Order: sequence, then C-alpha cells, then structure tokens
Amino acid sequence: MDHIVPNYINDLHTLFNQTKVTDKEGRALVLADALVKAAEMSQKSSSLGKKVVFIGNGGSAAVASHKALDYWFTGKIRGISFSDHVNLTCVSNDFGYQNVFARQIEAFADKGDILFAISSSGNSENIILAVEAARQRGCSVFTFSGFKENNRLRGLGDLNFYIPVQHFNKVESLHLLLCDCILEIIVEYRNKFLADNEHNKPILQ
Repeated sequence: MDHIVPNYINDLHTLFNQTKVTDKEGRALVLADALVKAAEMSQKSSSLGKKVVFIGNGGSAAVASHKALDYWFTGKIRGISFSDHVNLTCVSNDFGYQNVFARQIEAFADKGDILFAISSSGNSENIILAVEAARQRGCSVFTFSGFKENNRLRGLGDLNFYIPVQHFNKVESLHLLLCDCILEIIVEYRNKFLADNEHNKPILQ
C-alpha cells in the first residue's frame, strides 16, 4: 500500500507535463506558452470590464465554483460560476439539463467575456451547447477535457487543454491545477504592475 501515494503524485506530475494544448485552428501549443496566453487574455478581458465564467458538471462543477471564487477574490477578476442549485434545478426543469448552462450564458454572458468550459470526458452535451451559446454571445472560450483525444469539446475553444488519461480524479485534479496556474500568472502580472507603478511614482517636491 505504501506505493499508492508516491505513484499517484508521480502520475499527476507526469500527466501535467503531458497535457496537450491546441488553439482554435488545431495547432499544437507549448503548455507554458498556452497558460501565459490564457492569463493574458483573462487579464485583458478583465481590464475591459468583462468577466470570466466557469461551468462544469459533478466534480468539474466543484472546480468551476472554486476557481470562480479564487479568480475574483485572489485575482481581482470578476469570476462567476453557473452552478447554483436554484438555477440548475430551475433551468433543468423548464428547458432540460442539456440547456442548463447555455440558457444562463444567453442571459448573463457579454461580448468579450471568457468561458472556462470544464468536462472530464469532453462529451457533456450541456457543456458543448454552452460553448455554442458563448460563441454566439461573442465570448472567448478555454476548454478543459480528458479521456479520449477525439472528445467533442477539445477542438471548440480558443485554447484547448487536454489531459491524456481516462481517470476522473486525475483529470479533475489537473484541470484544477491548470486553472490555478493561470491564476498564479495573473497575480504575478498584477503584482509586478503595482510594483513598477510604485517604483515609478514621482517624488513630491
């Protein structure tokens, strides 16, 4: 049993480095470059008064809610998640669960917002429809998926992060880490900006 912990941690480390990223044209990107680009796009969107929206089902819904809070509280970016149980049950009851995120995006997303679409399998119908709705609203999209390489979600984003393993816990954990890494870059940019401005502040005569 002693091997389980180090093996699991080693698997996460290996899979993080094996994460595959593509752009909307399907071109492969270096992971570090893609994370920086995601951070830059999120920061630019925020500077224009826009927001980041997180969606996911099950464990991915927990990731979505967690990161929406962190991006707002730590990153100083307006982050929201459409995982409130009142909204979920209302929209599901009236329009079907496949539309549970799309209908909320149609109502609340604005042109220039960024959608973080998270699905372990990459084949959740409600996530696919939400991406389509986000496109119609003029949003940019980051996708986070796993399991099969040809999953439906993987090719739909401006940036597509794919974890090459069929294991829910590992995929969800790595999606969380990727979102964390993007946030860390955003925070680092902001801290550097504030430090530079403080350094260049004119001295009162």
